[in-house]
Amino acid sequence: KPYTGLLVADLACALGAAVIALILPLCVRHITKDLLDVTESVATEQIYTMGLVMLVLVILHGLFHMFVSYQGHMMGALMERDMRAELFDHYQKMSFGFYDDRQTGELMNRMTNDTFWLGELCHHGPEDIVITSIKFFGTFIVLLTIDVQLTLIVFAFFPPMAAYAFYFNRQMNVALRASKDRIGDINAQAEDSLAGVRVVKSFTNAAIERAKFAIENDRFVEAKGEGYRSESYLYNGVVAFTQVFTIVIVVFGGASIAGGSLDLVDLVTFVLYIGLLVEPIRTALNFARLYQEGTTGFDRLVEVLEIEPDIEDSKQALELQHVRGNVAFRNITFGYKDDDTHVFRDLSLEIEAGEFVALVGSSGVGKTTLCSLIPRFYEVSNGSIAIDGHDVRDIRQSSLRRNIGIVQQDTYLFAGTIADNIRYGRPDATHNEVIEASRRAHAHDFIMALQDGY
Repeated sequence: KPYTGLLVADLACALGAAVIALILPLCVRHITKDLLDVTESVATEQIYTMGLVMLVLVILHGLFHMFVSYQGHMMGALMERDMRAELFDHYQKMSFGFYDDRQTGELMNRMTNDTFWLGELCHHGPEDIVITSIKFFGTFIVLLTIDVQLTLIVFAFFPPMAAYAFYFNRQMNVALRASKDRIGDINAQAEDSLAGVRVVKSFTNAAIERAKFAIENDRFVEAKGEGYRSESYLYNGVVAFTQVFTIVIVVFGGASIAGGSLDLVDLVTFVLYIGLLVEPIRTALNFARLYQEGTTGFDRLVEVLEIEPDIEDSKQALELQHVRGNVAFRNITFGYKDDDTHVFRDLSLEIEAGEFVALVGSSGVGKTTLCSLIPRFYEVSNGSIAIDGHDVRDIRQSSLRRNIGIVQQDTYLFAGTIADNIRYGRPDATHNEVIEASRRAHAHDFIMALQDGY
């Protein structure tokens, strides 16, 4: 909707370019058939006039195509930007549970590759439909005015050609979806291996990671091969159809000239329009491929957008004010999956403000999980968690988390300076406040780096 005006202008230019393409062969026919029969002086003047008209039409045709090529692509890029932003915003709303079941590489693939093809469809789709429709039906009408029998012979080829194209188009659709899934698997595997590259090198397991990547890479090639096979059958088969009916037109047109029912100029014009007819057929085939790419990307985009966040603020959620820090776990039960496996069952614990509590236990018993329940990174199955007597489910997530300080087990530095990373929790902190925070943390190396300007 935000780009309706740009879309209308794009379609208007596409319409203008298609109409001009239909008019130009008629101009050639007018010169060769009508103007050569008049007196030399009049013919010369009218031929030059018609040449000037054709030159103007060609300039307009070029300008229309320039607008479609630039502004149309920009419209697609803007739509792609909006869809990518919407998907990114949706990712930010999802809980830790969403990311536990998915790999980062696959999520990135949906945000980049899939939105790209959807943007391409939004740009090329409407204009391809307009150009193809105008050229196809316009050519059909013009051909009927030249010779009805030859026109019917040409269009007798279209039902079998359409059935052939429809069949292999469906095959290509299946293959395209598979190849998109496979490239997502490749990204996920690469992201997994590269993120853990220190562990890989520590255990000298590069060969294992290469083997895992090779499996996904080969699966992608297999899926891509199926797509290329269907695409090859589709395009080359349709091209063969167009070549056959061009030959048929030349043969039957030549016979009509010999029989006196058609003249040479009309046959030349007819062949010009046949050449013009081939272009919308190829455009339609390209649109079919683009449509499959775009709708496959759309399906994968919507697949994620339709996943509702499992942790959301209630309509009456409140802002925490004057937080003291009393934390109470009341008969909580929690499990990562909807099965009988629970990390906690009927656990109760109260921690007073200012009190220090250490959770001790072997790896995997739930120490980190218990802490993650307080800021609602996960939602308890039963029971409740309260901060200063307020159930955390009745507090805005942003307010709740803003009042909780967390030191993660795994250190992660965002791209940027050390100062940017230190002030990540409070972006408006001054440079002196950042240095003071580092000094309180006894981070001598950070202080030296900050003073050096890093």
